[in-house]
Amino acid sequence: MTATTNEVVPVTADDVIPPRASTGRAPGTEGTVAGRTVRYALLVIFLLMILLPLYVLLVTSFKRSADVTASQAWTPPSVFSLSGWTAAWDALSPPLFRSLILATSVAVLSSFLGSINGFVFSKWRFPGATTIFTLFLFGMFIPYQAVMIPLQGMLLDVQATPGFSWFDGIAKLIAVHVIFGIPICTLIFRNYYATALPTEILEAAKVDGAGLLRTFRSIVLPISAPGFVVTMIWQFTSAWNDFLFALFLTNRNTGPVTYALNELAGGQNPDYPQIMAGVLLASLPTLLVYILLGRYFIGGLMSGSVK
Repeated sequence: MTATTNEVVPVTADDVIPPRASTGRAPGTEGTVAGRTVRYALLVIFLLMILLPLYVLLVTSFKRSADVTASQAWTPPSVFSLSGWTAAWDALSPPLFRSLILATSVAVLSSFLGSINGFVFSKWRFPGATTIFTLFLFGMFIPYQAVMIPLQGMLLDVQATPGFSWFDGIAKLIAVHVIFGIPICTLIFRNYYATALPTEILEAAKVDGAGLLRTFRSIVLPISAPGFVVTMIWQFTSAWNDFLFALFLTNRNTGPVTYALNELAGGQNPDYPQIMAGVLLASLPTLLVYILLGRYFIGGLMSGSVK
């Protein structure tokens, strides 16, 4: 019998792989200096493309009408003036208030109705649920222009009905935006509840004797904040920025700020400081909404509101 021996091969310094020097960046983010320079240069260019029109709006709004020329559009005002802002506020303050009522009402009503629909479609199985949900989603893809004429005629018939003379102006826009906003709100809440609402909780509530409405009020609504943030920001912005419905369904005395802004910008001799100040006033509410609630909007999206 021959004995086998295990020979140990010595490891030399040449066989050891030296550790990689740390670059201070996460793995996979290493790049050449030239590549990073190009990326930052592109970001700066895109940022300037976005901010330069805003800069022209801002500096023009503080000029006098006589100082606004094509060759001086980029220069700061030689004489600081608030006349454009004063005139814009006088012209747009009533429409701004009407737009605030419109956007707030649409955001609350369409989000609440969408949450009810989303809860039903995500957790309640009934015959034809898939077909009805598909029809809801079909409403998202109907172009507004395709239904504008018949919609206007239908709303005029409703307004002519005895007892509905109040149904005009902002009331019309609220009804239209709520109806057209229900499909997207239903989709967002349906996807949110499908992932964030365990079925076992609903079964436990049913065992305890809670009905559908009690379950929705006591269990579903308290956990629906992320979905409401997404839908309310979405609907507020859509209603505030709408111009097509306002043009067809309202007039200069009952319309929102977008209609009044179009009237402000018209005419043969436009007052550019007033127009620029009006544009900034009209865009300020939606800008503040995204600045104050933007992080909650992203959080709502990431929590399952949109797949």
